[in-house]
Amino acid sequence: MEDKAEEKTVDIEENKEGTREDKGDDLESKPIYKGLVGVVVDTTEICSIDGIKGSLYYRGYPIRELVEYSSFEEVAFLLLFGKLPSRFELEAFKDKLIQQRDIPDRILIILKSFPRNTTRIELLRTAISALSLYDEDDYDYSEQANIRKGMRIIGKIPTILAYSHRIQSNLPLVEPDTEGKLSHAANFYYMMTGNIPTKLVEDAFDKLLICHAEHALNTSTFAARVTVSTLSDIYSAIVSAIGTLRGPLHGGANERVILYMLNEIKTKKNVIPWAKEKIKNKEKIMGFGHRVYKTWDPRAYILREYAKKFSEMRRKQKDPDGIPTEFPGEEDVDSIFQMTEKLVDYVVKKKGIYPNVDLFSAPLLHGLGVPTPLYTPLFASSRCVGWVAHSIEQLKNNKLIRPRLRFQGELNKKYVPLDER
Repeated sequence: MEDKAEEKTVDIEENKEGTREDKGDDLESKPIYKGLVGVVVDTTEICSIDGIKGSLYYRGYPIRELVEYSSFEEVAFLLLFGKLPSRFELEAFKDKLIQQRDIPDRILIILKSFPRNTTRIELLRTAISALSLYDEDDYDYSEQANIRKGMRIIGKIPTILAYSHRIQSNLPLVEPDTEGKLSHAANFYYMMTGNIPTKLVEDAFDKLLICHAEHALNTSTFAARVTVSTLSDIYSAIVSAIGTLRGPLHGGANERVILYMLNEIKTKKNVIPWAKEKIKNKEKIMGFGHRVYKTWDPRAYILREYAKKFSEMRRKQKDPDGIPTEFPGEEDVDSIFQMTEKLVDYVVKKKGIYPNVDLFSAPLLHGLGVPTPLYTPLFASSRCVGWVAHSIEQLKNNKLIRPRLRFQGELNKKYVPLDER
């Protein structure tokens, strides 16, 4: 049911001040922006993207500087509170996230009850929805309560994902570190793989989480803001956002990249013939192109550096602690990174389409030994910070998000009784 204020159908135009006013119901004369391409729906202080220059800023800070100098926890604090924390604030924030790593026993029972062919993103979506029922602030909609809920979600998603994966894979569960010995990234990696990461692995995984933490009004963030604009709760907003990741146009690209590298391309000499065939058949090559960026995605540049390092490390087995290998027949596959580089060179020159973040997150995750079924839901473990931040921002100056559609069917049809049809 829509809000009573929405019963009157209205259209909107800009006034002299640049705000928008109701101006009647003449939809026929208004332009249609399919997919809302180029439409600006609100202002934000969270994220800025320059698609022409290939620039990305969180709260005004360049993404490359945050990756170089910061940590996932510090970036999460920045996105949620709008400023970099003091040392005391950061330590307190880390402690609160650590305290939220455990999940209720009944949520674990739910995870164990699902069919074994259920995807990890479906498990996460359902678990987050159920988790709201155990939140002590469930019916408190204040900003402080929303922040507390958000921190619980951020702290618990890695546990839900790691448990889901290991249950589905018939592996023993690895309980979260609740003593604070492991960082957010290190704990997540440990729970997924059963291996405490080296500092090099932990750092690379942490940087990947930073790169995925926020990206303005992407599809999942828009879904979260639409949901919370009805004055629904934070959990419902996060569930809406997670639901968008099940669609291949928003989630799953990095998983598809690694699978076609391993199962279809396999060798450097096959890269160009494979790409030519894709282009000839007008098939989309995952990992290329972006709605906003008209050049390299800046996150792709960053992850490319780490992907190169860890792909080589994986092939040469130089990591003293060992990085788990998911594909035992990998000796028949050339370097994933080298194949990716060759693919980039060809597609950019041939089509003028540039890599996005998914293209190089795939070889990096693979090089780190992250299980492939977790590639897409892992995105949610990072982006949930942005979803929470945007939900809180939406509520500060909320207006129900309710665009229009132009009807193209026949009007005033005559009803035909059932027996006469």
